[in-house]
Amino acid sequence: MELYLIRHGIAQAREIALPDEVRSLTDKGRDKTRQVAQRLYDLGVRFDIVLTSPLVRSQQTAKILHDCKLSRNNIAESAHLAPDGSIYNWLDWLKEQQYPQQTQLALVGHQPNLGHWAEILVWGEQRAKLVLKKAGIIGITLPETDSPIGQSQLYWLTPPKFLL
Repeated sequence: MELYLIRHGIAQAREIALPDEVRSLTDKGRDKTRQVAQRLYDLGVRFDIVLTSPLVRSQQTAKILHDCKLSRNNIAESAHLAPDGSIYNWLDWLKEQQYPQQTQLALVGHQPNLGHWAEILVWGEQRAKLVLKKAGIIGITLPETDSPIGQSQLYWLTPPKFLL
């Protein structure tokens, strides 16, 4: 399975009066995310499934991916991708889905979670070393095993500036 971890685009600044879950993409964030999505499309990247965090900025990023025809299906929300989500709970959920090995799955979420998830999948532990920039992508191949933890292969770590 190919897993693409995609961080949401540039969002509104944190403010006391603005709850984190409703912060949306800025105009610059939408534009940059569209440019990244278009470049991915040009490279032939497509997703069978796009799962997004329930937070607005991630949902907006996932919609841009879908609108740029990167997604073959509709977008689904996953609470596991919220900032307090657990990779272990998500892996249990993934196992239940029984997706075919050739599935290309995009997860749209947040940093540091996505960086930590990639580290756990590749190295078997969180090292707090992988940084995923806004609208950046990590590509990981999950092996055909019951537990991909520490057995997955990192094949892509790209900040948006290298796609634009």
